[in-house]
Amino acid sequence: MISFLTSHMLDRENGNKLFEKNSFADSLRKAIGGSTDVLLVCSDPGRHNYTDAHAAELFTELEKAGISLKSKAVLDGRNAEDAEKLMKNAGLVIFAGGHIPTQNAFFRRVDMKRLIHGYDGVLIGISAGTMNSARIVYSHPEREGEAASKDFVRFFDGLGLTEIEVIPHYQLIKGTTLDGMRLFEDVAYPDSFTHELHVFPDGTYIYIDGEHQEIRGEAYLIRDGVFEKISDDGETVRIK
Repeated sequence: MISFLTSHMLDRENGNKLFEKNSFADSLRKAIGGSTDVLLVCSDPGRHNYTDAHAAELFTELEKAGISLKSKAVLDGRNAEDAEKLMKNAGLVIFAGGHIPTQNAFFRRVDMKRLIHGYDGVLIGISAGTMNSARIVYSHPEREGEAASKDFVRFFDGLGLTEIEVIPHYQLIKGTTLDGMRLFEDVAYPDSFTHELHVFPDGTYIYIDGEHQEIRGEAYLIRDGVFEKISDDGETVRIK
């Protein structure tokens, strides 16, 4: 399996097309080869309209980028019992972005950890889909009440494709406050004393090919309360 664990695969500032920087589109086309069957795995099994619209946008942009799609499918609450069959049929699987714990619960429901570790195609993770692909998921607060809640769980088991715990969309959320708390200074910095957290703006991704893993693009590391830049666009950081 070849994996592209992204902050986002579409360049919102450049017509919503597939990111070209950091060799994302070129590397994806090379990994896929010819035409392929694509499957979008939802973030929320009950938000059917959102999932269908998200899938349609992504599939359209893949085709505009020169990737031929033989068939297109969605996995959500309407067909969860068909997860194994759908995964086996897909040459390209996309894990959608959305609410991290909600998607994680759906992954457990369909036994995605077993399915993905037996998968031999190409995987794209987007935002929550990337975060839930880690061995340990860092689920930072996103909704009102989550930052202040003592019951909100920020760390839980993921799919185990990488050790990197990602906070995506840095360019959008770097000044965010929630429940009167700053997402980075008051939440992520204290959490970094027990977990190293990697921060990606859109356009940055983790590339995984067998045992080889690297971060491609601009990235930051939060460790022991210290925020530091570790790479720029056009650069790579070897993970293993």
